[in-house]
Formats: sequence, structure tokens, C-alpha cells
Amino acid sequence: MPPRLLPLAALLCGTFLAATPAKAEFDPHDWQLRLRAINVSPDEDSTTSLGGRVSADGAVMPELDITYFLNDNFSLELILATTKHDMAHRGPNLDLGSVWVLPPTLTAQYRFNNETPFVPYVGAGINYTIFYNADSGAAADVKYDNGFGYALQAGFDYKLDENWSLNMDVKKIFLNVDARVTGPAATADVDLDPWVFGAGVGYRF
Repeated sequence: MPPRLLPLAALLCGTFLAATPAKAEFDPHDWQLRLRAINVSPDEDSTTSLGGRVSADGAVMPELDITYFLNDNFSLELILATTKHDMAHRGPNLDLGSVWVLPPTLTAQYRFNNETPFVPYVGAGINYTIFYNADSGAAADVKYDNGFGYALQAGFDYKLDENWSLNMDVKKIFLNVDARVTGPAATADVDLDPWVFGAGVGYRF
């Protein structure tokens, strides 16, 4: 994520929390579960010691998210999904195999409207990305460093009734990855910065 956006993301999260009054007791419909189908499309930019660049393919997977409503306008959403990506080095070309990515993401959201079935929202937050089950492909070994990233989000819910809704959502995740390749020896600094497009159904209770 560009450094200038870090204070903005932190300010939005802090403002959402500070603006939310404490609740004396649990209210009906404070929670929402959603199941989305997501398309994760990396928007990578990289530098490597071999020259050229690192590329990552996209992936389509299911996603579960859990939302807690602080009041009618402010909410917190935890996004849970894991995706598998094929990795490669371009120029010179080298198959870097594949890796699974688990990026749990927490966003603070603001909803603009609760008077009609159409409820748009925006959000900002933070994620911690974990790389696992890496297959090194043509290289002897490829290691990825886990790390923090930041996210911006926009979407809408369309209420079908008191509990059920349809959802469309798009997120931009700013994520920098350090990778080390053995055989041939190389290092890479990669900004994956994926777009995440999602559609699904939600249940509020």
C-alpha cells in the first residue's frame, strides 16, 4: 500500500470505532454471515535480482465473512478465504510452481442508507497474509514471507426480507511480498495488490 494511504486507513478505522456508542445489551440482528464467490485478480508489480518480473494468476474460490453491526451505520467485517495461485518469473521465464494464500482481513464499514432495501457501504481495514503449501515448480525451493497488508472496500447489500440479502462487493488489497528462490538463486520484491470481486448471499440474525 502506498505510504500516504496508511494514515487514511488507520484514521477511518479509528473514526468508525470512536463514533460508535457502547451497547448496554445485545440487540436483534447484530450479526450477519455471508457466503460469497470471489474472483481474486492480482495486480502485481515486482523487481527481481534476475531482472524481469514475477507474475501470479487469478483464482475463483468461496469466501465466508462475518459482520458485527455496531449500530445502523457502522460495522466490522472479518473476511475469511484461501486461494491457490500459480507463480512464474517472466524474462527469463521460470516456473515458480504454486502457493496457497490465506489473507484474513478485518474492515471497518460505513453504511449510507438503511431506509430502503438497497444499502451501499464503504470500508477500510487491515489483513495478515499467510503463504502455505508452496510448490517450487522448476526451482529447487521458493519461500514467501508472511506479512501485513491493507484493504479498501465498497459494495452493497440488497435486502430480500428481514434476514436474507444479496451482496456485491469489491476490495483492493495492498500487499507486498518478499520471496526467495533457490536454484537459480534469486530474490524478489513483489506487490501483489489483488482486486477481489465478490457476489453472494447473506443472513442477518
